[in-house]
Amino acid sequence: MSELEKLREMLDQGQVKLGINIRQMNAPGSPVYRTWENVTVPSILLVSSLVATMYIHTWLGFAILGLGSAWWILKVLPKIRDGVFDRSAAFALSNEAVFDALWVKGVLSLYAKMPDGTERAAAKRQDWRAFVRSLSEG
Repeated sequence: MSELEKLREMLDQGQVKLGINIRQMNAPGSPVYRTWENVTVPSILLVSSLVATMYIHTWLGFAILGLGSAWWILKVLPKIRDGVFDRSAAFALSNEAVFDALWVKGVLSLYAKMPDGTERAAAKRQDWRAFVRSLSEG
């Protein structure tokens, strides 16, 4: 059984948590980035605010921009973040070469809380395979 398969099993059992740098994965050029998800709603908010400012009243434009921005930050961004996490995790765990490439870029990290209460973590500078082996042995 490969280390990636062991890692998948530990993730499924909740023994290990996978950390993903959402900012890096939700950027143009990332394989999980979706332009429409990040551009459509802010564009609509901006255009509607400008139209309201030009044709109705400045304060209405400010209100649309302020309330729309709050709605975007509080309601839409958490859904985008969760979607990017899910897509990134599926992509990273798809095969070992992809996981290695994302690990080297510093996109991924691993965390485990041991039965005795100690905590272990591994990030870019550590070897994720050694981390998985140490958890499966101990």
